[in-house]
Amino acid sequence: MTVLNAPVGLDVARTNGFASRERLLPSGVAVWGETDSSTLICRQVQDITHDVRTFLFEPAQPALFQHEPGQFVTLQLQVDGRSVSRCYTISTPPTRPHLLGITVKRQPGGLVSNWLHDTMTPGTRICADGPFGVFTIARHRAAKYLFLSGGSGITPVMSMTRTLYDLGSDADVVFVHSTRTPADIIFRRELEAIASTVPTVRVVPVCERDAPREPWNGLRGYLSGEMLQLMAPDLDDRVVFCCGPAPYMAAVRRILGEAGFDMQNYHEESFSFEDLTATEFSARAASDGATDEAEPRAMSATRTYSVEFIRSGRTFTCAEDENVLDAAYEAGLAPPSSCGQGMCGTCKTTMLSGTVDMAHNGGIRPREIAQNKVLICCSKPRSDLTIDA
Repeated sequence: MTVLNAPVGLDVARTNGFASRERLLPSGVAVWGETDSSTLICRQVQDITHDVRTFLFEPAQPALFQHEPGQFVTLQLQVDGRSVSRCYTISTPPTRPHLLGITVKRQPGGLVSNWLHDTMTPGTRICADGPFGVFTIARHRAAKYLFLSGGSGITPVMSMTRTLYDLGSDADVVFVHSTRTPADIIFRRELEAIASTVPTVRVVPVCERDAPREPWNGLRGYLSGEMLQLMAPDLDDRVVFCCGPAPYMAAVRRILGEAGFDMQNYHEESFSFEDLTATEFSARAASDGATDEAEPRAMSATRTYSVEFIRSGRTFTCAEDENVLDAAYEAGLAPPSSCGQGMCGTCKTTMLSGTVDMAHNGGIRPREIAQNKVLICCSKPRSDLTIDA
């Protein structure tokens, strides 16, 4: 894990507004996520729009937050007596290391978003893991950026913009945010303030329609190639970061493809954790918790290995081309998981013996791998396994 900023008073060399990627925390300063405690305490709840709130947390034990702008954390929650994991982008920048914020839109019928909006108050304690993710400007530095966001997909690019702003970066940023009405523009006042004080940052909201009490005089409708050409005529010179609902990102890819954009300079937040309703969650839990009468898999020439879950007291087989999590599901087990793509860290556990081929996407740290931790959602067996699960 790396850091893009240093606490106040520590001089660092900077490149394009970023601090050196080496560890810059003074000796003796603890880093959250590397301490024994994963507990966070809510310190403040901020109303951002009529249905969006930011929740600010501090570590239960004295520590600073260290992350890259655009990364996320996995919350481990107890909702209606059930253990639930959800991933949320860190909307605060690493340049403000004392608090960590997530910004959540209330979803009608949504299990976790409604729980957060209805029950999270200052003093509430939760557990979290992270930070995770590779969707970050820290790994793709450029002189010019185009940030494209739809709805609550604004959170990672807001963290990026706040970081550039705090560090006095001279990077040229065009920030395009698509939403339903002007009343739904998340971080509207803050973005206007940044754009009014930093000449290299231009913010362009695109609204589908008027708000009940506010007509919209800006760009209207859905994002199009013509709009992009108007907002960023130098598109080919920019590195693009895109986050939003899957249809929005698909439309962006199509628009950029039609424009002949070099997609090597395109990055999107490629995972999606739906906010399940209580009914959908119960149905999924029932499906995941299948009985021991699950059908055996068809025999094939593919080599299989034995996997023993110590705490569950169960042993099952897993093919060499199958992830351990999938085999566990087929055996009627329901280990905790969320993304299924090696990003969120929810399925992380300790491998007591054996070897695996793990193709993760940032959901586990090198030091954890050295401690025999594995993400079973993206680990294929290369021998018989014994796992602390």
